Order: sequence, then structure tokens, then C-alpha cells
Amino acid sequence: MRDIRIIDFPKISDNRGNLSFVEQFRHVPFKIERAYWIYDVPGGEARGGHAYRENQECIIALSGSFDVILDDGKEKKTFSLNRSYYGLYIPNRTWRELNNFSTNSLALILSSTKYDESDYIRNYDNFLKEVEHE
Repeated sequence: MRDIRIIDFPKISDNRGNLSFVEQFRHVPFKIERAYWIYDVPGGEARGGHAYRENQECIIALSGSFDVILDDGKEKKTFSLNRSYYGLYIPNRTWRELNNFSTNSLALILSSTKYDESDYIRNYDNFLKEVEHE
């Protein structure tokens, strides 16, 4: 699965608590154009279920845990996120689903583009057709 990886963010430990941070082009390989977060996901619900033509993302579990299932059209892989100092880098043209959210989990997503509905591939069969021609 091309370029997908866990990014280990800096972690500064202190007896008052820990601090982590992320910088564009240093920790994530893109300019951060947008940030959004997912929270209060009811038990048994899933998020995602799409891919992007251009957008790249980095997903961070700021609190709690959840699974991210990635699919490049040839292979599927599941990543369990449960540490706020790890991020999952997802290149464009990768189908993603998020599920198994723990109670009070909080997912932060950093994106390389502003919101653009036309960038989404929301149908899995269409996704497979598009990545087949790469």
C-alpha cells in the first residue's frame, strides 16, 4: 500500500502532562489546508466510506480509539489508532472507513485541500474503476 504510514509525532513529556504537535511538510508531507474532527459517534456506527481524487489526509486519535480500514483497490489493511502522538498518513486515491469507535473518542483529520465535494469518490465500484486505470 503505497506511502501509507504511521507518523510518530514529537512527544514532550512533563510531570504536568504531555504535549505533542504536528507541522506541515515536516511531520505530514503536505500543506495543511483544513482540519476537522469526528466525535460523539454512536456505538456501532462507521464513518468515511469514500476516497479522494486529490486530497491527502492524516488521521489522529486525540482521545479514545478507533480502526481505520484502508483499501488501495488491490489490498486492504486495518490500522488501530489509540495514541494521540501517532498519525496515519493516507495518500489520495485510497478508500477509507473508520469504525469501532470507543466511548468519547475524538478523531482529528488534517487535510491537504479545502472542502470540495467534487474531489470525493463515494461509490466503491467507481473507486475501483478509477484506480484500475492508474
